[in-house]
Amino acid sequence: MTPLILLPGMMCDARLFAPQIEAFSGERCVHLAPLSAHDKVEALASDVLANAPPRFALAGLSMGGIVAMEVLRQAPERVERIALIATNPRAEAQEIQDRREPQIARVLKGELEAVMNEAMLANYPAATDKAGWGADHPLRLLCLDMAKRVGAQAFERQSRALQTRPDQQETLSHAKLPALILCGDGDRLCPIERHQLMHSLIAGSELVVLKGAGHILTLERPNETNAALSRWLEPS
Repeated sequence: MTPLILLPGMMCDARLFAPQIEAFSGERCVHLAPLSAHDKVEALASDVLANAPPRFALAGLSMGGIVAMEVLRQAPERVERIALIATNPRAEAQEIQDRREPQIARVLKGELEAVMNEAMLANYPAATDKAGWGADHPLRLLCLDMAKRVGAQAFERQSRALQTRPDQQETLSHAKLPALILCGDGDRLCPIERHQLMHSLIAGSELVVLKGAGHILTLERPNETNAALSRWLEPS
C-alpha cells in the first residue's frame, strides 16, 4: 500500500487528522508531517520531502494543502496522488498579508488564544452556522489546545510562510495524477470558488463539496471526509 502523508492546517497537530489516522493506519503507513519549523512554504515542503518515502500519497488541509502543492511543484515524480482539502492555490492577497502583522505582534505578546478566537476560530464553522462554536464547543476547545501546543513562535513562522507563499496555479495545471479537491460549501476561509478553480486546473480531478460544512472538515465531517479519501486512495 502506498504510504499516506498528512499535512495539517495552521496551528494544528496530528489531532486534526485523528479520524483519518484511525481509519487508514490499519491498511497503510500514515505519517503526519508537522509544519512549524520554517517561515517559508518552500522550506516546509523541502522538509516534508526529506523525511518522506520515495513515493507517497499526499493530503493537506488549509495551510497543509498549500504546502502539499509546493511539494508537488518540487517533486512531482514522488507524489502518486494528492488530496487538497479546504485550501487555496493563490498567493496571499496584500490585505491579508497586512492583517497578519498585528496578529503576530499580539501573539508574541501573549495573546495567542485571543487571536485564535478572533481571526481563526470565528471563521471555522460553516457560514450558515449563525451561532458558531460556543465557548464550550468540543471543536473550539480542541483547536485552541492544538494551537497552544504548537505555540506562539510557530504562529509567527507559519504566518510568515503564508504571507510569502507562491501562487500554485501553474503547478496544478501541469499535474497529472489522481487528485481529490474537497471542501465545505460554507467554508469562510477558503470558499468553494477556490476549489472549483483547482478542479478546473487539474485534469481528471474529483471535486467533492460537503453541504453545510465549514473549514475543519476532517473533524467536523469525519465520515464523509474518510469516504472521499477512501475513494481517492483506491488504486487507479
